[in-house]
Formats: sequence, C-alpha cells, structure tokens
Amino acid sequence: MKAARGTVFKYGDNVDTDVIIPARYLNTTDGSELARHCMEDIDKDFANKVKAGDIIVADKNFGCGSSREHAPLAIKCAGVSCVVAKSFARIFYRNSINIGLPIIECEEAAEAIKAGDVVNIDFDSGIITDETTGKSFKGQAFPPFMQKIIDSEGLINYINQK
Repeated sequence: MKAARGTVFKYGDNVDTDVIIPARYLNTTDGSELARHCMEDIDKDFANKVKAGDIIVADKNFGCGSSREHAPLAIKCAGVSCVVAKSFARIFYRNSINIGLPIIECEEAAEAIKAGDVVNIDFDSGIITDETTGKSFKGQAFPPFMQKIIDSEGLINYINQK
C-alpha cells in the first residue's frame, strides 16, 4: 500500500458532513464539483489552497452528521490523500474506506500536528511522521482487506476486480 505526504490542514472537534460539503451542493455526485465547495463553510479558502497529497488532521468525531458519501468524496476529489483524527463518526469511516479515502485514528498525532506542518504517513505500518517537528506517532494501520479496498480506489472497484 502506498504512503501519503502533504501539508496539513487542521480542524477541531465535530466537523460534520454539512461543513465538509454543505447541503446546498448535494444536487450532484460529480466529485470535481463537490471538491470546489469542500470545507467552504469552515475554511472558505480550502478548495483554492489544497494541493494533491495534502492531509487533513482533526480532533474528535470527524465526519459526524449525515450518512451521505458526498463528504468523503468531496475530500478525496479535492486532492486530500489522508485524514488523521482522534476519532471518526462510524458511518463516515466506512464511507471513506468504501470510496478509497484513507483515514487513520491517532489521538497523539491529532494533538501534536499543527496546520502547515508537512506530514508523511506509512499506511502499512500506521506510522505518522511530522517532518516539520521530527516527531513520529503510531496510528492504527489498515487491516489487509481494507488496504486492498483503498488500493483499488474503493469498494466497487475492488469488487469489480474479483
């Protein structure tokens, strides 16, 4: 499985799906359109600043709210390579894996990493390295079956390969 490396966008507790992709944009499932509005109600410049490979780091309960897949899809299509948080809403966690967006729970990393830091994440080991500070953290590595789904860019692609 691949690794991720990028600049961090940092958010707090309870970032809900309506903040990740506001409901007024849910009339489409086009990922590029969703990406243009990703995080705009909490960070109006996010879509203009995010670059391919960047990483979101957040506190507790990231992705709470509705069960729609639009939220992780918007994040992935915006170019984010991984989301690290203290914890995730369960349905957001599953939807993220289903669409091939890597997410890792790691309380210590979420507390220590700052906005603008450059972070490297090894998905096989779960090691998160803040290259800005030199600190490393042990996140939860993906089980092999989840790695295969993420490597396939989502559950549907994984099933179609079988």
